[in-house]
Amino acid sequence: MSPTRPAALAFAWAGAALFGASLAVFAYVYLVSFGRTVQDGPALPAALFDAALFSGFALHHSVFARHAVRAWMARTVSARLERAVYVWLASVLFLAVCLSWRAVPGLLYSLPGPAAIAGYLVQAAGLVLTLRSSAALGLGELAGLRAARGHEPAEGSLQTSGLYGIVRHPLYFAWVLMVFGAPHMTMTRFVFAVVSTGYLAAAIPFEERGL
Repeated sequence: MSPTRPAALAFAWAGAALFGASLAVFAYVYLVSFGRTVQDGPALPAALFDAALFSGFALHHSVFARHAVRAWMARTVSARLERAVYVWLASVLFLAVCLSWRAVPGLLYSLPGPAAIAGYLVQAAGLVLTLRSSAALGLGELAGLRAARGHEPAEGSLQTSGLYGIVRHPLYFAWVLMVFGAPHMTMTRFVFAVVSTGYLAAAIPFEERGL
């Protein structure tokens, strides 16, 4: 039985709010918790745990991006809620990653003075690119609000203008700028940057093949 439009919208808006909360938590843990230099402790077990933790989140993202899974979700929970359910699950899993990430001992580097400012500027550029890319894709589409209103998904086509005329994957490139631009690179931040970027690099060929 298909949910009513108000119920679907309420569910989608709640998912969007949860997604916003997960981003706020990530910003805090990356800027504060991941920025603390841990002096002692076994590095390899923590790094392996973190890699497995992020892999669980990444696996969900990859599986739910497949057309067959999306079609099954649309039949199971209705087309109105398919995207919103994905947003809910992704947000919960991302919160779990942020809150369960283990600190990895060590400091890779800490840039001084002008070099540190350059690092912050790189991160700021990544943030601006993220906001512009998200706006170009459509926040309502991404959060599942458009589908909850009963609209068909926006028609997709190969984009070669604007941001896409400069870089093929603006959101992914923005992510790399943000996570690797940190002027104070603790090993905790470095492991997060390597694991998350490694997943993006591995996912791109599959995503493009699906498109």
